Amino acid sequence: MIDFKELSKAVVEGESEIAVDLTNKALVEGIAAKVVLDEGIIPGLRETGELFESGKYFLPELLISGEAASSALELIEPALSAGNVPSQGKIAIGTVEGDIHNIGKNIVIMMLKGNGWEVTDLGVDVSAEEFCSAVEKGNFQVLALSSLLTMTMPNTIKTIELLKSFGLREKVRIMVGGAPTTQEWADKIGADGYAYDAPAAVRVAKTLIEKS
Repeated sequence: MIDFKELSKAVVEGESEIAVDLTNKALVEGIAAKVVLDEGIIPGLRETGELFESGKYFLPELLISGEAASSALELIEPALSAGNVPSQGKIAIGTVEGDIHNIGKNIVIMMLKGNGWEVTDLGVDVSAEEFCSAVEKGNFQVLALSSLLTMTMPNTIKTIELLKSFGLREKVRIMVGGAPTTQEWADKIGADGYAYDAPAAVRVAKTLIEKS
């Protein structure tokens, strides 16, 4: 069996070839895609985020690490996105304005799809106005706002406030997440739910639907 710590290390160090090789070996060994994600790729991404937030990693390292994770994710995405599971509902997700990071968001999307959600990816650097437009035009039960940088967190607040001003806030449940976010912060800004990682996002989204 492969050492998932080595896979995490490959992601952190941006070693795409090693990350792909280890992921492929895990799949050949019959290890479930979700296990590869939870035990190897996500821990690596989490460590990379911590290094970036602490100033030990900079944008180039962040991007290289993201590329390694993306390469590995391509191998497991079919298995994560597939599955004959009942439809859970419709969710729109995007990274808030000023934030161009999409790896965490993409992992959440794969996990949601794998659990029966119909997901609309609004992309990265999404303005408050664009989020409002999506909510107005779409029939979404949940809106997920991702913020991977501390300096972009105010744009999550801006989005929620704009939804209120347009009379759209009660139309959708709002879930927030991202490395610098916390449950306390989510409660403070009036979000309906908070998820610290992709598996949690699936659980929280389901809970929000059950409450609505």
